[in-house]
Amino acid sequence: MRTIFLTALVLGLGLSAGPAFAQKTEKPVLHGKEWVAITGKPLAATAGALIFAKGGNAVDAACAMLGAVCTMYDVLSWGGETQALIFNPKTGKVVGVNALGVAPTGATVAFYKSKGYDYPPEHGVLSAVTPGTPGGLLTMLAEFGTMSLAEVLGPAIRMAEGYPMDGETSRRIERDKDKIKDWPYARTVLLPHLGEDHEAPRAGEVFRQPDLAATLGKMVEAERQALAAGKPRREAIYAAYNRFYKGDIAGEFVRGAREQGGLVTMEDLAAWKVHLEEPVSTSYKGIEVYKLTSWVQGPVMLQALNMLETIDLKAMGFNSAAYIHTLYQVMNLAFADRDFYYGDPYVPPEEPIKGLLSKAYARDRVKLIRTDRNDPDIKPGDPYPYMGGVNPYLRFLDRWLEWGRGEAAKLDARQAAEVEASFHAGTTSIQAADKEGWVVSVTPSGAWIPCVIAGRTGVGMSQRAQSFVLDETQNPFNVIAPGKRPRATLTPGLALKDGLPYLSFAVQGGDTQDQNLLQFFLNVVEFGMGVQEACEAPNITSYQMHDSFGDHKIFPGKLDVNEKVPAEVRSALEARGYVLSVKRYTSGPINAIFFDRAHGTFWGGSSNYGEDYGVAW
Repeated sequence: MRTIFLTALVLGLGLSAGPAFAQKTEKPVLHGKEWVAITGKPLAATAGALIFAKGGNAVDAACAMLGAVCTMYDVLSWGGETQALIFNPKTGKVVGVNALGVAPTGATVAFYKSKGYDYPPEHGVLSAVTPGTPGGLLTMLAEFGTMSLAEVLGPAIRMAEGYPMDGETSRRIERDKDKIKDWPYARTVLLPHLGEDHEAPRAGEVFRQPDLAATLGKMVEAERQALAAGKPRREAIYAAYNRFYKGDIAGEFVRGAREQGGLVTMEDLAAWKVHLEEPVSTSYKGIEVYKLTSWVQGPVMLQALNMLETIDLKAMGFNSAAYIHTLYQVMNLAFADRDFYYGDPYVPPEEPIKGLLSKAYARDRVKLIRTDRNDPDIKPGDPYPYMGGVNPYLRFLDRWLEWGRGEAAKLDARQAAEVEASFHAGTTSIQAADKEGWVVSVTPSGAWIPCVIAGRTGVGMSQRAQSFVLDETQNPFNVIAPGKRPRATLTPGLALKDGLPYLSFAVQGGDTQDQNLLQFFLNVVEFGMGVQEACEAPNITSYQMHDSFGDHKIFPGKLDVNEKVPAEVRSALEARGYVLSVKRYTSGPINAIFFDRAHGTFWGGSSNYGEDYGVAW
């Protein structure tokens, strides 16, 4: 059956195999023997390098980079969420870090419907979940780092006291200044030139955040007092955790949020906690690939790899019409499952993750692919029989295709740009590794511009509640409720070969993340690309999944292709029902590390646009 399917697919698209991809990259690869630090802002990568230079490990450096990027706003800030995978060389295990906030008290379906919402809003205090990043950083540092909080937060505190504003963030603030003006504390921090033509901080101007500097200083002071009282390093760091979530920082956060109409309470902050958990994984041609579980979209990539393992991708040729069509159809199948079955695993009902990641389920699911054209009517499958169960939600699937479907062919240029921006929204990524064997892959996000700032804390509030749904027929696992995590898009990756790190990778963006990371991984494993080549290689982007933001629309057949894709391939795709947008850049910014076991060195890669880059030694 597999051979027949593959023959039909390749012959049906009239394509043959091609050579492995190779090109001169626009950015040089990073080579390191001691350590490597990569993230979304050059200043933040420098923060990681400073920590490494002081003798810190990869976890210490990752925490310093996290603190720095959160201080720089742009695509995240301190009240957002942190998701991480850490390879611990002492145990040989990969650990997942779940530092995603939860819906606050009063955040019920009835509440949002009473306000006239179809989904929780994109902006404002009612889009907020509890802050997760401070707890995530402190937990990673306490459990796996070696340095003090004072050392690790040193760069972030100095930046909060004043750092030169970058042009990209200046433009984002200026673009969204009308929303920011609605929130008094955000207005004070982010618009220092009110009444002037350009009200945001200017590129190169020293941007100061005294309230945030004071908040970070209070956390460091809590650690100092605990150490002075004879507490060990780990307990002293958790003293800072308690001050943020249960002490005076929490009190001001709650006061400022509720003054502006928010729902979060002191009880919400005190009850929330970080989960250190076992990630999910699959094996692809002998490589173990690890992702966080169903509270993010990470299992999508594993589902896709399970299906793609049954197909001879190399024979199709890199970015041939056959290859692009196959990727798109496999992603349709995996993302349809994401849209219906993924949610918070710590709150009932229990997600059928075992069935979704079953190799047998993948083999049966891939048989649904049409070889002649795109299938706009792909629905979620039924994974329950593959784990010995009965699906209690099959009745919802009969009308599932009625949910939020837009027509890509009818979008004008402005609408298409808005859709594309939403699918790519927000986030940065952090990659760190050291010669001792520690590896950290992080995809932090949330509290991006424009965000509400909670009182005099200087801490922006997350907008992640918009990723919930209010109708259980859309996704019974992701309906908003107090104390529940929304199913987020954030999805770091780690891969091991022979039990040792092989690739560490993550990417900026929303619903495009596991699309980009899937293609990056295949670029390396199937097409023999180097890590920098793989980061820069032209990708495709599908919109045939529900947007995790805004009004959760889906656009079957909408497809971004890179301008390097030949005209004959584009024509073949259009003939099969795709609505194409041709772009100069179609991947990333991907950040990644390849572990060169033959030479005992690191190869660091970063996409060829945006401000992402790194430092290695």
